[in-house]
Amino acid sequence: MSKRRKHTRSATDAAPKRQKLRDIFVPRPFEGLADEPEWIALRELVPAASAPLHLTPELVEKHGDRPITLATVLPMAWPAMTKPDGRIFVGLQRHVQSGDVSRDLAVAILSALQTEPGGTVAVPALPGEGPRLQDILVDGVLDITMHDTFEFWLDADAADDPNVKASLERANASIYPTVRLASARAAYWCRVPEKSHVRWVLPDDEDAALNALSRLGAAGELLLGEGTKFAGMFRAHGRLVPVWDIPREPEAAEWEAAVADFAKRYTDALADESPLDGPARRAKQGLLGRQLTLR
Repeated sequence: MSKRRKHTRSATDAAPKRQKLRDIFVPRPFEGLADEPEWIALRELVPAASAPLHLTPELVEKHGDRPITLATVLPMAWPAMTKPDGRIFVGLQRHVQSGDVSRDLAVAILSALQTEPGGTVAVPALPGEGPRLQDILVDGVLDITMHDTFEFWLDADAADDPNVKASLERANASIYPTVRLASARAAYWCRVPEKSHVRWVLPDDEDAALNALSRLGAAGELLLGEGTKFAGMFRAHGRLVPVWDIPREPEAAEWEAAVADFAKRYTDALADESPLDGPARRAKQGLLGRQLTLR
């Protein structure tokens, strides 16, 4: 064997093998969090909203009590950003993600904590195994603030920059009016050019929720009132999200009573654990055939 080949083999043998990261799919990434349906709604339904997050005492002791804000989306769909004063923003809606959204968000927060205030946060595309949101946050109900614009991203003087102003205007143009309803947790009204919708992230097991909707469908009780249509439903992170088409003009507040009435009917149907009868089974097949595409 030549000295060159021998040297090459020795170097190859000595080099440590890079461990290939395996993507892990988690169908319910927010399972175990007190406000699981709202986490799903903020990720999948809401254009502009924010909520404060609170680290566990161990992380506060290690990194300091830096304010952390959960945002539906950040500029250019960044996973996280830090402000010069130490504040951290983490984005729910982002371009690059793994099969475990909770792990992605936890890595973004931990990476931001290790980034100098005002610095750019580097986040790996595949985070691998490690702590998730459920491990690093003090759990509780999210204190959600809805926004009409994305100005909550900005520092006080940032809007004076013409480039920032132009980017903000483009982002704001993508926002459609969205209102968080008080009549059901994780229920949202929104208005798009042609119509309005009500969408509700149900908090219950998929099979139980589907059976409850099937019972209501068989009884003719799926609608929110005159002029409304049950458009269908989609699955999001292990939960069902029914969608109603409603008349465009009435404002969100005018639908609170109708959503509250439906929520009561749904709760009553959910409590019925008897086998589905024939009409309910047929209604179930109809619902399964009307599943919507999320995006």
